[in-house]
Amino acid sequence: MAVIKDLVPTILVVDDYVENTLILEQFLHHQGYDVVTAHDGEEAIDLTEKSAPDVILLDLLLPKMDGFDVCRKLKQERKTRHIPIIIITGLAEREANVRALEAGADDFLVKPFDSVLLGARIRASLRSKFLQDQINEYQMRLEIYNDTLEHRIQERTLQLTHAQQITVFSLAKLAESRDTETGAHLDRIRAYTREIAQELYEKKEGRPFGANFITEIYMSSPLHDIGKVGIPDRILLKPGKLTAQEFNIMKAHSLIGGDTLKAADQEAGEGSFLAMGRDIAYFHHERWDGKGYPSGLVGTAIPMAARIVAVSDVYDALTSKRPYKEAWPHERAREVILEERGKGFDPDVVDAFLARENAILAIRAESADTDAPAHLMRLNQELEAAAYA
Repeated sequence: MAVIKDLVPTILVVDDYVENTLILEQFLHHQGYDVVTAHDGEEAIDLTEKSAPDVILLDLLLPKMDGFDVCRKLKQERKTRHIPIIIITGLAEREANVRALEAGADDFLVKPFDSVLLGARIRASLRSKFLQDQINEYQMRLEIYNDTLEHRIQERTLQLTHAQQITVFSLAKLAESRDTETGAHLDRIRAYTREIAQELYEKKEGRPFGANFITEIYMSSPLHDIGKVGIPDRILLKPGKLTAQEFNIMKAHSLIGGDTLKAADQEAGEGSFLAMGRDIAYFHHERWDGKGYPSGLVGTAIPMAARIVAVSDVYDALTSKRPYKEAWPHERAREVILEERGKGFDPDVVDAFLARENAILAIRAESADTDAPAHLMRLNQELEAAAYA
């Protein structure tokens, strides 16, 4: 007999007559196979599940569970459905043959069987089983590879997302280093925007954005004032009120920031993680009533991310200490936000802000400002002190 695989094939013989199993066992041993026997259907199922044979020779008339049910059960199970089953029975009726094939049998022989024909059927079944085993092994390896690949992709995606977050916050910190505002301002802004966005996502009918929007705005909102890197120090760091001309120059920070991030987004491929930061930088000073800058956009023409940041930024500016003002209490800032509902701010965003008021207050308390000035402010103070020393 041709070698099908390295190990000696195992044949399970299932017949309730001991004489029949002895005849088949002797024949199969002579052919070079290992043989296991079972004398009822339940024993056949149990043996197959414990140690799957390579081929099953199955009688149909069995106690406890007949051959039809044994065949049907084994062919329904993922672990055993590829084992070839050859029916060997004294039932010669065509109906029995058809029922066996419908139950999933791979072949059918009537007793008394022809030994040459049985040997040929077993060898053919073993070749089929060997090929199926090879396919199963390949599929298993493919599944393992796909699982590993998916895990690596997930890891790489997390690494990329983390790198993006670091990039965004580093860019924002660059702008902050030239301003009087602290890094806590950036932490609060992104925390406020996440709360407002989460509220809009959970409560607004016909959700205005997907769940990924919440993560994106948390990452991108610190870029709102990145354009301040292009504003002269004499204006950016001026402790008093700006003149009309100076204020016009200060307003240019939205265009500077938007243009910078637009160019970066185009370089990275339009629609990159910088796209939302671009919209926020451009439009977070637009007003719902169209009286904002730089484009005078009205209502929903203003990108949603910019509308959310607008409320967050104004609230934080009002409740934070600046060289030209003291920090306002929450209640006073809340009144201003409410007064601007439908004027400066999107009504839905204001409602979401109010709905998350407790969370906003908690963020405010956890990320309180210190009296330490920004890095550039400290350098300016040191230079001024040295000049007058």
